[in-house]
Amino acid sequence: MKILETMLLAVAMMLPSIVAAQDAAPAPPADATAIALQLLDRLDAHDYAAAETAFGAQMAAAVPADKLQQVWESLPQVAGDATGRGEPLVAAQDGVQVVTIPLHYARAELVARVVVAADGSVAGFMVQPPAAPAAPPPPADANFGETDFSVGEGERALPGTLATPKAAPPAAGFPAVVLVHGSGPQDRDESIGPNKPFLDIARGLAAQGIAVLRYEKRTKARPQDFAAGGVTIDSETTDDAVAAVEALRKAPGIDPSRVFVLGHSQGAMMAPRIAQHSGHVAGLILLAAPARPLLDILVEQRKRMAVLDDGRTSAEESAALEALKQQVAAVRASADVPVAQSPMGQPAAYWRSTDAVDPVAEARAVGLPMLVLQGTRDIQVVDADWQGWKGAFHDDPNVEFKLYEGLNHLGIAVQGDDDVAAYAAPGHVDAQLVSDAAAWLGAH
Repeated sequence: MKILETMLLAVAMMLPSIVAAQDAAPAPPADATAIALQLLDRLDAHDYAAAETAFGAQMAAAVPADKLQQVWESLPQVAGDATGRGEPLVAAQDGVQVVTIPLHYARAELVARVVVAADGSVAGFMVQPPAAPAAPPPPADANFGETDFSVGEGERALPGTLATPKAAPPAAGFPAVVLVHGSGPQDRDESIGPNKPFLDIARGLAAQGIAVLRYEKRTKARPQDFAAGGVTIDSETTDDAVAAVEALRKAPGIDPSRVFVLGHSQGAMMAPRIAQHSGHVAGLILLAAPARPLLDILVEQRKRMAVLDDGRTSAEESAALEALKQQVAAVRASADVPVAQSPMGQPAAYWRSTDAVDPVAEARAVGLPMLVLQGTRDIQVVDADWQGWKGAFHDDPNVEFKLYEGLNHLGIAVQGDDDVAAYAAPGHVDAQLVSDAAAWLGAH
């Protein structure tokens, strides 16, 4: 699910991806590379009607020319001007050929994947960041260790990593925290470009005496679980986080009465609901937490991105923004909305389940201790959200607020003036932010 966080503007999340598949009849292999390159040439020439003619029936229905235009023309808004392509690679997979083509942009590296069926039609197309490299193991002299950890059971289980201090646990066990991702198909490290904020947070907290569980998001590890449709914000995020809390509470050396949830962006928005559904969460840390409906933030972000690159809104950007507003209105009107005409190509039912979330009201209802963290250079979840949380809880002694000068949506310091480019620059989550979280967890 590309929903809104990176999607909220981080290159990994805001870039919409579109994908479809169809059964391929036995036939001689088509020249997949030529077909893929022709598709990209037509997109670069803004000839979207011609590009659509390459699609198979299912792709053409799911991604008509106007949707294709919206996707393609959104890329420079996030990644900067296109500067060329890398060499294509072709791989056979399940009766189709997958062509992978690096796309070079001024502010980011992306990858186009074009699925070519045996009859030569395009059966799938997506644009996404390159695969993140695996995290290196902890240093040999680190005062914590990491072990594999499973969230759930059977074939639907999600792989994860548990970081635990090497010291002997207290009599009651270590305090522990579950990390809950932002939107999009996130890995356990929440990899975004060269950055791995959840890896930084997990290891930083573990080094300060806190056990930390991070896991692969279902949309990343098992997207097939949503093939039949019916995805909601709870089946995407809440249910697995609740399972992670329960699994962590049962782990050896963990204090079951002191398991917390640290949510980032969409994960922070859902943290109060996770606590409500679990009934066994000791407190919440909200990092870059939306206080308003995601659909409203999505429109706001699109408007902001239109001017970040060149200081103005072009006619094409205005048209795309107006189309998005109409899609949001259609979803909120409770009418039947085809997926291709729903925001970011996600089912209307998904957006309606997300729109029903009121994070501030749900946080008030659970009444747990909270630590709310925000960076001043966050261009995805902005001051309006920070003020929404402060306005609701400024006089609550169980809620603490910390605002960090110069940190972006990932909790990483921004160098220079280009906030979007910062997502592509290597960095680490601010050490003071991690220490503040560790101190708060230790005190609760």
